[in-house]
Amino acid sequence: MMSVTQKPCIGFVGLGAMGFGMATNLVKQGYPVKGFDVYPPTVQRFSDAGGLAASSLADAAEMYCICMVATPAQVQSALFGDKKALPKNATLLLCSTTPSVYVQSVQEELMHEGRDDISLVDCPVSGGATRAAEGTLSIMAAGSDKAIDAAKFLLEEMSDTSKLAIVPGGIGAGSDMKMAHQVLAAIHILAANEAMGLASRLSLDISQARESIVNSEAWSFMHENRSPRMLEEKYTPPTSALTIILKDAGIVTSMARLQRFPTPLTSTAEQVYLSGLSCGMGLEDDAGLIRLYLSEPSSQPVSSPKRARRDSVSDMKLVISLLTGIHLCAAAESIAFADHLGLDLSQFSNVVNSAAGGSWMFRDRGPTMIAKHHKHEKTEWIMQGRPNTIESSVDSMSAVIQAARDVDCPLYLGNAALNILLSMKYKGWDECTDESVVKFWDKQI
Repeated sequence: MMSVTQKPCIGFVGLGAMGFGMATNLVKQGYPVKGFDVYPPTVQRFSDAGGLAASSLADAAEMYCICMVATPAQVQSALFGDKKALPKNATLLLCSTTPSVYVQSVQEELMHEGRDDISLVDCPVSGGATRAAEGTLSIMAAGSDKAIDAAKFLLEEMSDTSKLAIVPGGIGAGSDMKMAHQVLAAIHILAANEAMGLASRLSLDISQARESIVNSEAWSFMHENRSPRMLEEKYTPPTSALTIILKDAGIVTSMARLQRFPTPLTSTAEQVYLSGLSCGMGLEDDAGLIRLYLSEPSSQPVSSPKRARRDSVSDMKLVISLLTGIHLCAAAESIAFADHLGLDLSQFSNVVNSAAGGSWMFRDRGPTMIAKHHKHEKTEWIMQGRPNTIESSVDSMSAVIQAARDVDCPLYLGNAALNILLSMKYKGWDECTDESVVKFWDKQI
C-alpha cells in the first residue's frame, strides 16, 4: 500500500449515488480526487466533502481515471469527447455496468485512435451506495495483466478484500460476470416489491412481514436493502432509481436475445419495470414499484371482504413460499446464463454470495445446481426422503398464486416461476429435487 505522500491524484467521472460514495471514500483514504459530473450541484457537493472539483472531462483526466457513469452513451462521451485528454500510459477503470461488447468496443476504439498506451480495466461494481462509501463494494475486474497490476491498489481501496474478483478472459469478462449477476439483482428487486405487495393485500403487517422474510429462507440482499424504503414510503430522491435496474435488465435481455437464450424471469421483471416507467416512476426509487401491487399506501393493509376468513400465520407462509419459489428459479436462471456465457461457475457463485444478488436460496441450492447442472438423467436428481421436489414446489407456488388471485393481487414473477416449475413437472421431473429446475435451460431434456 502506498504511503500518504505517494498517493496519486485520481480522476473520477460520474458522481451519481454510487459514484459519489466511491469518490468520497477515496478522498477519505487520503487520495486527491478530481471529480466531474454533468450536474454542477453534485460537483459542488463533492467539493464540500473534500474532493477537488473538475471543471470538465479533460480537467478530470489524470494518470488514474475512474469512469462511473450510467449508460454506454455517457461512457462514450466521457472517454472519447476528448481522445487526447488522458495522459500517456494512463490507467482507465471502467466501473459502469455496460454490455461486454461495448467494453470491448472501447478497447478497439482506443487502439484505433492510437491510444493503446492506455491500460483499460473492465471492472463493474455491485453493492449499492452505502458499500460504495464504505469502500466495501464487490468488484468484477478483467483486463490485461499489466492493466490489472496498475489498477490493483485502487480496486482494493474500493472493494472489500474478499469481494474483489479478478475474472479471467480479458476485456469484457468482467462485464459478463456483472451481467450474469444482474439477472439476480433484476429479479430480486421486483420480487421484494411483489412479496411486500402480496403481504399488504393479505392484510398482513408489512413491517412484521419484512422481519419474517429477512430472518428466513426467503432472505435476499435486495429484500433486506429495499424493504425499509417501502415501509417509509419515501421514493424521492431515489437511493437507486428505477431507470438503473431497467437499464441493467435490458443489458441482460438484449444479450439473451442475441444469444437466443431464454431468460423468462428477467424478461418478466423488465416488462414490469417498463410499466413502472410508463407510470412516471422512472426517476423514483425502485422500491416504489410496490405501488403497482396496491390500491392503498403500503403502510395501510388492504381491507377486503375476501380477506376476512384468512389466517395470518398461513398467509405469512404463503409470502415466504412466493419468495423461495422465485429465488429458486432465479438462481437457476442466473447459473444457466453464466454457464452459457462461459463463466467459471465457482467464481460466479462466490461473486453472487458476496454481492447484491445474494439470497438464502442461491447459497443453499446453488452449489447443487452448479455441481450437477450437466447431469441429464432424472435418476441423478432424485434423493429419497428429500421433501423439496419439483412437485412440492409446484404445489407451494400454486397455493400462493391462488391466494393472490383471491385478493386480486398480481404476481408477475410468481406466475413466471410457477410456469417454469410446471414445465419441469410436465417433462416428468416432478420427483426430482427442486434444484433440478436448472435443467429447464438444458437443450438435452
